[in-house]
Amino acid sequence: MERKRYEIYKQFGGLSPYNNGWRKELNMVVWDNREPVYDIRTWNMAHTEYGKGVTMTAAQMHVLKNMINEMTIF
Repeated sequence: MERKRYEIYKQFGGLSPYNNGWRKELNMVVWDNREPVYDIRTWNMAHTEYGKGVTMTAAQMHVLKNMINEMTIF
């Protein structure tokens, strides 16, 4: 499988501690020279490898943020 070209445009932070050198993070990423998108996925410490993840546009992130604000976290 060919890896996509990417640039981490902005790092927001880790969602979990490092586990075996990998951590789930929220970042803004440019994939294949497209517009930046919000991105949740696992990365190695050097950000040279990544796992499967989820990308969202700004509009989708706004909807998700509103949903989270209305949730009761158990």
